[in-house]
Amino acid sequence: MDEFKEMLGNFLKANLGEQVSLTALVSQILTMADVNNDGKVSLAEAKSIWALLHLNEILLMLSLREKEHTSQLLGHCGDLYVTEKIPHDSLYGSQIPGFLQTLLPSPVHRLVHQWCAPAWPRRAKIAIGLLEFVEEIFHGTYGSFFICDSSFKNIGYNEKYDFKVVDLRKVATEMTIRGFLKGRHCEQNSDCTFGSDCTAACDKLMKQCRNDVIQPNLAKACQLLQDYLLYGSPSDLREELQKQLRTCMTLSGLASQMEVHHSLILNNLKTLLWKKISNTKYS
Repeated sequence: MDEFKEMLGNFLKANLGEQVSLTALVSQILTMADVNNDGKVSLAEAKSIWALLHLNEILLMLSLREKEHTSQLLGHCGDLYVTEKIPHDSLYGSQIPGFLQTLLPSPVHRLVHQWCAPAWPRRAKIAIGLLEFVEEIFHGTYGSFFICDSSFKNIGYNEKYDFKVVDLRKVATEMTIRGFLKGRHCEQNSDCTFGSDCTAACDKLMKQCRNDVIQPNLAKACQLLQDYLLYGSPSDLREELQKQLRTCMTLSGLASQMEVHHSLILNNLKTLLWKKISNTKYS
């Protein structure tokens, strides 16, 4: 048991970095591994949880399980697992069938999304949830996480219009990204891309990727929210909303060096949306 506990600690440290809260996460995993609740972890139980932890999305799910914006793990056996279903697995509530996506021009895609999207106050509530998630994973309990596929297809919501991440495989830990970038040869910034859009700068002189992602999570979230929130928005809110989203989208550089600016923009945007829907049936 002690040996396995040490193995877990080293594994989590390698994947999440040196975090003071890792001891609590190790205890949580050991409790989860003890399937028959006998206070011990057998070899079979240890092998089962060890296989599960090597799935990136499970490690993130456990790290973020106290947050309401990720699916809850309902059960597991080895590297097989079941999570709660997310009723709406797209920001717009429904997706255009794959065979039509290539046939329809972008303006038609946009129109279909606008027709299918929830009412504006409900969109505002979903957007607030997305902003809260961005806040949670920025220097969170178990380190920083990066959204590496900021497509609207990876953002869902439940029946109460609470935001949910659809696929945690598209979210990466800071340690994972740094490991990918370390010593990586590059000719241009695109050579330093992890996933779809976690891109670092290429040092043209050294021909190596730098360690830090250029575009923070918040800027990506605001890019998604621009069309989503401006369409059908209340006229007395639109100008200020557009201004704040535009400011948010220009965020770049090392997020840890602009933490105060990052938090200020995020909180201003949340407050603007919340004021508009608070004390209504949509809140």
